[in-house]
Amino acid sequence: MISALTWAIVALSALLMIVAGVYALRDRLLDDLVLGLAALIELGVIVQTIKGLIGMGAIGDGDERATFAAYLVTLVVVPIGTGFLALKEKTRWAMGAVAVGAFAVAVMTIRCQQIWDVARG
Repeated sequence: MISALTWAIVALSALLMIVAGVYALRDRLLDDLVLGLAALIELGVIVQTIKGLIGMGAIGDGDERATFAAYLVTLVVVPIGTGFLALKEKTRWAMGAVAVGAFAVAVMTIRCQQIWDVARG
């Protein structure tokens, strides 16, 4: 995992969460800003996933390795899934789902970084 990229993903996710929350409150639909933020997050998550899966052997504890792998694989799906949901669902709840997805990405990314840091000691 790349520590600087982890914090960039977390920052972008926080920004997306705020933007999507404001959009939900104002009953606005998906636009280029939301899609752009989701795309940037997705690119970062893909890089982290590749790096993490390649170096996963350094994690000694089997439970932590399984958690790490599950988080990495799930992280790739969340921005895409919430983005498609927001495209199809034309209500404020779609933006709420994007906000929740962005929060989930931030939390899971931080947890992956914690596991990685402990494994690298």
